[in-house]
Amino acid sequence: MIENKILLVEDDPNLGSVLKEYLEIKGNNVTLAQDGKIGLETFEKGVFDFCILDVMLPVMDGFELGKKIRELDKNVPFLFLTAKALKEDRIEGFKSGADDYLTKPFSMEELSLRIEAILRRTNIGPKKEEQKQYQIGKIHFDVTRQIITVEGKEQKLTTKESELLRMLCLNMNDTLTREEALIKIWGDDNYFTARSMDVFITKLRKFLKADPNIQIMNIHGSGYKLLV
Repeated sequence: MIENKILLVEDDPNLGSVLKEYLEIKGNNVTLAQDGKIGLETFEKGVFDFCILDVMLPVMDGFELGKKIRELDKNVPFLFLTAKALKEDRIEGFKSGADDYLTKPFSMEELSLRIEAILRRTNIGPKKEEQKQYQIGKIHFDVTRQIITVEGKEQKLTTKESELLRMLCLNMNDTLTREEALIKIWGDDNYFTARSMDVFITKLRKFLKADPNIQIMNIHGSGYKLLV
């Protein structure tokens, strides 16, 4: 088993201790910090594969800590823990550069599975954020040229179509949340941009229908999943 170095920033000593113990049982090396300032100092001094950040932290809140971590390292994945379930907080989390968002209370197993899923997307082969070529079933997707090719026929995509398909590819067979896609591509999450994204999803489905083994599923109340 590969040992992942995890930075856990949680100010509740009981929850922090339980999470640290559970994640270490799962084979991880966990460093616990109890406020945002200490969390940032710990991150600057070490090398971590993953960060778990509570939102409501003393001295420096989790959102600010997330932004500073993202400035220092554009690739390290991190996940927010929060007692808040408001959509505005989820949006703020993704704006801070987070890969996921877990609302308290949660099961330890769910946290572990989410960490594993994020690390699979970010650690296998070349950095997926940097990947420029995707094979989606019978369809080849060239991110740089914004072109999909099937059976020798090319289809040029618009910039937003290409970016949306790229994000679906990054999360292939996993759920891409609506909030994450809207914030990263459109820069906002409101009714009008959400309706616009639905139109782009319809267009991508049309482009991909050449391979019947490819499907973009609606995940009710969450987002979309590219199934291959």
